[in-house]
Amino acid sequence: MSNPRPHLLIIDALNLIRRLHAVQAQQALTPAQALIATRANLINTCRKLLAGSEPTHVIAVFDGEVHSWRKEVYPAYKEGRTPMPAELREGLNELQDAFWECGVDALLSQTDEADDLIATLASGIAQHGASATIISTDKGFCQLICPQIRIRDYFNKRWLDAAFVEQQYGVTPAQLVDFWALTGIGGSNIKGVPGIGPKTATQLLQQYGDLAAMLTACQQEDAAKPLLKLRQHQDEALLAQRLVRLQRDIPLGFNLREIRYPPAPDA
Repeated sequence: MSNPRPHLLIIDALNLIRRLHAVQAQQALTPAQALIATRANLINTCRKLLAGSEPTHVIAVFDGEVHSWRKEVYPAYKEGRTPMPAELREGLNELQDAFWECGVDALLSQTDEADDLIATLASGIAQHGASATIISTDKGFCQLICPQIRIRDYFNKRWLDAAFVEQQYGVTPAQLVDFWALTGIGGSNIKGVPGIGPKTATQLLQQYGDLAAMLTACQQEDAAKPLLKLRQHQDEALLAQRLVRLQRDIPLGFNLREIRYPPAPDA
């Protein structure tokens, strides 16, 4: 019997955990009880994901205490975000163990953001003709969408696919980075071009295709008003483009054999 084609399930661990914990935190529970309930829910959810996805490989990717390169080039990056509840932060080791209990290995880097690690994992496997499913509500991953890479929003029970991107933004997944370069991303405190909102960004991308073509067109004397705004703020647009584009080439230090599912029994 031939081996199944590799299918990598990538769980955006903190995205999943924070949402599961938020549900428990709304109940009349002590912080310790909320953590216990979150752990039980995490195991239950993890098992559902494994059964539904039938992966050949799986990994849960955590954010470490990372001072990322984005913060170096743009100190205001993610400023003002609600911090993780203290009891949840203190219980992360326990929750990491919950993944291991389900046969899922965990990846935590002290140097790279989880989003870039996930993008590297998904892109790497896609380049070899295999498929990846990312479990996350983070729409930033939609820039990765291609026939080999899918994003599943577990909580809203929907696929964040090309049709979703078209409906939500009016552009293709390949144009999303440039869309956000123009509009910015409020949740990450990334500014785009002042005066260019989502509707104008969509129109510009439908007309010009990408940011590079817009930057060329905005140098014309008869450039339209939105392009004049872009000309005034092209440095901000290029910085935003750099910040929102996920890295896909981070050295990972392990290979697929180590995250096989179900895990190989210890030799």
